[in-house]
Amino acid sequence: MKQAISILGLLACVHVAAYADTSTNPSPGTVTAPAAAVKPEATTPDGAQLFTLKNGMQLIVKPDQRAPTAVHMVWVRVGSMDEVDGTSGVAHALEHMMFKGTAKVPPGDFSRRVAALGGQENAFTTRDYTGYYQQIPSNRLADVMELESDRFANNQWPDEEFKKEIEVIKEERRMRTDDQPRASLFEQLNATTFIASPYHRPVVGWMSDLDSMTPDDLRNFHKQWYVPQNAVVVIAGDVDPAKVYALAQTTYGEIPARAVPTRKPRIEPEQKGIRRIEFKAPADQAFLAMSYRVPSLRNVENLTDDDRDALSLLMLSAVLSGYDGARLDRALTQGADRVADSASSSASIVGRGPSVFILTGVPAAGKTPKQVEDALRAQVARVAKEGVSEAELSRVKTQWTASTVYGRDSIYGQANDLGSNWVEGFPLDADDRILKLLRTVTPEQVKSVAQRYFGDDQLNVGTLVPQPIEAGKKRAAPQPDASGSRLH
Repeated sequence: MKQAISILGLLACVHVAAYADTSTNPSPGTVTAPAAAVKPEATTPDGAQLFTLKNGMQLIVKPDQRAPTAVHMVWVRVGSMDEVDGTSGVAHALEHMMFKGTAKVPPGDFSRRVAALGGQENAFTTRDYTGYYQQIPSNRLADVMELESDRFANNQWPDEEFKKEIEVIKEERRMRTDDQPRASLFEQLNATTFIASPYHRPVVGWMSDLDSMTPDDLRNFHKQWYVPQNAVVVIAGDVDPAKVYALAQTTYGEIPARAVPTRKPRIEPEQKGIRRIEFKAPADQAFLAMSYRVPSLRNVENLTDDDRDALSLLMLSAVLSGYDGARLDRALTQGADRVADSASSSASIVGRGPSVFILTGVPAAGKTPKQVEDALRAQVARVAKEGVSEAELSRVKTQWTASTVYGRDSIYGQANDLGSNWVEGFPLDADDRILKLLRTVTPEQVKSVAQRYFGDDQLNVGTLVPQPIEAGKKRAAPQPDASGSRLH
């Protein structure tokens, strides 16, 4: 079930190490003295432990000795929502430049050194956070902790590196958004749905802001937000928590503490009427996206009414399109009277900003976006009138549980869940708590949210209007250069 893969997961921009290097890499930061016993501040039933380093940075360690490997992650609680107008895309651009060097590590060497250790690495930027990770043999953990803590504190590069990399980022925007009609429609729909919220801006940034971005925009953003108390180190795998804590104190713990900037609330005003946009672009088919403003999940204990509604909306989405042959698939895409080639729903209820419930559809041949919109509305209205069965709800709960449990076979998945929980302000075991809460959702609660959150006053509709596709307009993807710049 697609939605069940990760309750807290968000679309991310991925940066993959693609270099093999046979050179020998030193092993800085290795601890030879016995590690002192340190009591964790919090633990989970499956063994995850939370510590706070001497400078306020937090550390989460999850032992898993099934294989001699480890995942090392750094999550920074800063994303595109922390940008200001005129510098959209700076969080993502900084993620690119974090691979461009420090006083100790020349531009491009970070990825080569990780590859030389037998590891792989990624990075990602979202609205809410930025993350970096390496998966390496567990006996090389000290090496990557030294590398990552160095660039967290000491990221620096010449202006020329930025001038090259910003062109890569612009090309990424062209390929991922400007040349993708549906992605462009969603960008426009977000800008329509959110007025005051910084979710209004795209993570990659508006092209005009990328054109005017300067190296100092990134340096200032790094200085402002990359502070110990705004980040967490997450390590899962074949490790000993006490030894990891000692390593963390001698690497990350040595970064000087600084205050986290004050975040001002940017509350989205109440929407008081339907908003519609049309987006014209070369495309083979029309596309419809409907965005409803809904409550967010803010607590996993001492739930508010909004928290309960958010969980019920998650279950409604699973009933509508959480598995092959779910309600939208059966009603809209099958039979002689089908109106859509595909239809789906999603409930994005977790995040530092406002939440939305999305319905989408691709009109079948001879059908219009209006017919798809009417059909999608009818399916929600049917739930609002008739409800859902206990058996139907039980099925999606079981699938959700199975998918979440299977996901924990991955060490990366374990580390990712722990980092997601921390960055969103949830307890370490939030996934288990959410699963328990989802099991308590009743058919009556699903029916109730279907009745209350799908009126026109909180609806935004985006329609892709296909335009003729000119021959020979498709551009070839750029290739990586020797410095390691590439789309991700």
